[in-house]
Amino acid sequence: MADLLETSIIISVLAATVRIATPILLAALGEMIAERSGVYNMGLEGTMLMGAFTAYIGAYYTGSLWLGVVIAMITGGLMSLIFAFMVITLKVEQIVTGLALNLLGSGLSIFWLRAAFANAGQTPTTPFFDTVPLPLLSDIPFLGPILFDQKILTYVAFLLVPATWYFLFRTRYGLELRCVGENPKALDIKGLNVAARQYAAVVFGGLMAGLGGAFLTVGSAARFVPEMTNGRGWLAIVIVIAGLWRPVPVLLATLVFSFLDALQLQIQGIGVAIPYQLLLAMPYVCAILALAIRRSHSGAPAMLGIPYWRR
Repeated sequence: MADLLETSIIISVLAATVRIATPILLAALGEMIAERSGVYNMGLEGTMLMGAFTAYIGAYYTGSLWLGVVIAMITGGLMSLIFAFMVITLKVEQIVTGLALNLLGSGLSIFWLRAAFANAGQTPTTPFFDTVPLPLLSDIPFLGPILFDQKILTYVAFLLVPATWYFLFRTRYGLELRCVGENPKALDIKGLNVAARQYAAVVFGGLMAGLGGAFLTVGSAARFVPEMTNGRGWLAIVIVIAGLWRPVPVLLATLVFSFLDALQLQIQGIGVAIPYQLLLAMPYVCAILALAIRRSHSGAPAMLGIPYWRR
């Protein structure tokens, strides 16, 4: 336990926390926007997985990491567009459609991976983004290596927190989006298109999930591995609920989950005799307790998961 209290170890764990939080935070912010419009996208896991795969394939064949990121975001947007058409236009049950999207993402990524490298002994590696130390800020003792010596997509993820807060609570379009999730009839009476706003919110969530998936390959790994999202899409959904559908609490919930993940990795590395499964279970237990305590005023949109029928 004394090893865990060393300054270098603490800095390492906290820096890893920020890095691990990046893909989850990106997906969670996108899911928060989608759910604010009343649409419950359970297909986040499959969307992130396809984003990770297409970013890897795009970067491998084009030689451009940024082009791989763009391809991943387009893939996430297209998958969410399919989901939006099913649940908004056709009024198909949202949870079932999301689960089907997860199966689609899992199956397609494995099939296309094998098809692309059928003649190769193993999947090839690709370059990935290096860390980008911010001048002067990265030299700050203790905080510098943790917050300001990260990858560019990490900075993007954390800057999106105030951006989404400003959009939701300080712009007209954010107000309209929140109204769609609370009382779409009021918006419809004013002559505003409810479906168009839900489509935009869901597709944005898909773009963010694709970007989060891209971080797993071109942001932190050298190759794509089947099912490499490892439940991060589901975790993002839990974080949105634990964060009460607000950007800053969503960020804090993400950091808590990521810290426990980084801590258990460090504990395994130094051989501390504490079952890491206990640490992995703690945030889920806390999320359940938080939902139980705030069950009557959790902050969930009133029309979340309920399709809007124009009459």
